[in-house]
Amino acid sequence: MNLSGKKVAVLGCGRSGRAAALLALRDGAADVRIFDCSDRPERYDEAVPTVFAATEADGRAFAADLVVISPGIEADVPWTLSFAEQAEELIGEMEFSYRHYEGTIIGITGTNGKTTTTSLVEKILLHSGRKAVACGNYGTPLSEVLLRDEVPDHLALEVSSFQMETIRDFRPTVGIWLNFAPDHMDRYRKVEDYFQAKLRMFENMTEDQVAVVRVGENLPGIRPRVVEFSSQSDAGQMCYRDGWIMEGGTPVIDLRGTAMEQAHNAENVMSATLACRAVGIPLEDIVETLRSFLPPAHRCETVANIDGILWLNDSKSTNLHSTEAAIRSQTRPVVLIAGGKDKGLDYSPVRDLLRQKVRACVVFGQIAGQLRDTFKDVVPTETEETVAGAVAAAARMAGQGDVVLFSPGTSSFDQFTGYVQRGEAFREAVKHTLNV
Repeated sequence: MNLSGKKVAVLGCGRSGRAAALLALRDGAADVRIFDCSDRPERYDEAVPTVFAATEADGRAFAADLVVISPGIEADVPWTLSFAEQAEELIGEMEFSYRHYEGTIIGITGTNGKTTTTSLVEKILLHSGRKAVACGNYGTPLSEVLLRDEVPDHLALEVSSFQMETIRDFRPTVGIWLNFAPDHMDRYRKVEDYFQAKLRMFENMTEDQVAVVRVGENLPGIRPRVVEFSSQSDAGQMCYRDGWIMEGGTPVIDLRGTAMEQAHNAENVMSATLACRAVGIPLEDIVETLRSFLPPAHRCETVANIDGILWLNDSKSTNLHSTEAAIRSQTRPVVLIAGGKDKGLDYSPVRDLLRQKVRACVVFGQIAGQLRDTFKDVVPTETEETVAGAVAAAARMAGQGDVVLFSPGTSSFDQFTGYVQRGEAFREAVKHTLNV
């Protein structure tokens, strides 16, 4: 991409913003500056441009030709719009990076399961001999991958709704739509706005491309050929039955004894399988990959199994849909630990499921009061301020044969820097409480 003589404003000083700035410099931009709405301008290293604390006046004064916006920055707030007023174009970091890439992209979106599926797609591609990397919302920004000396020819690209808000030309080779449920209502005014943002991943795809979609998902107007999968019925090209992935009535992948045996992970396997086969990966490579594949941490991982009580860490659960999936996958009575930041979600739809599968609940964090009021007439519910307190309460409530499921159902930013730190806090609290 030729930016010779151009002025580029990068909005957001996080990892993706810094990498995008370096990419713009490599493209020959005459002046690249990073702006952030915080009041803490920093210099990260000599290669990265200085970060400026942005104001609306800065946007108008700098008069950038191109504005590249980080996914964490909203495009329709005043200070952002001030940068766009005189610019030829405002695009997101993913769109900016996409314009530099000519390889194969398997794009993965959905409310839940994106990271596990992205990781699995990467491992399958690598096992088959492709040069591949997992990136995007997964952790490593696409712009950072493009700065490497050797750029892979295949991407397992996790795509978020935030990243899709600011695309123009972005088009994956294959698109995976795992599922949809309300989330991020602290960012979007309506659920429909969130849905439409995610749906944009398919916007530029054509009829000769493939969209891998869960049965029952209504995706109006998309053009690529749809290939479906299901863990709840025999519909679709692939379905899940008694530990097996079935295709056309024939068992093709045995998940029994693997880390992906539960139904919600079987959906991740089916979507990854269909997408990888669409780019020429043989089924044998997929089966071999699954024998040793482990999902990323903090996703229904076992922390302890003591005195007949199983303790599971599902800290990655940041919305109601993921908590529902975690509860449904349990075959034992559940003591649920839930809570965290208030994201404006309605938790009443889970009441019937709690009545069926959960025998006690401990709630914590900013949203504890709302959860207590929603759950207390369905299951015995206790309130604690912290994760450590919730673990201690769950230990008192759980009995032999139970599973203590830490599946918060919302984000962690009321008390933690992210779900990883929250999951580590749960692990430490379990070790301390159980003396293990």
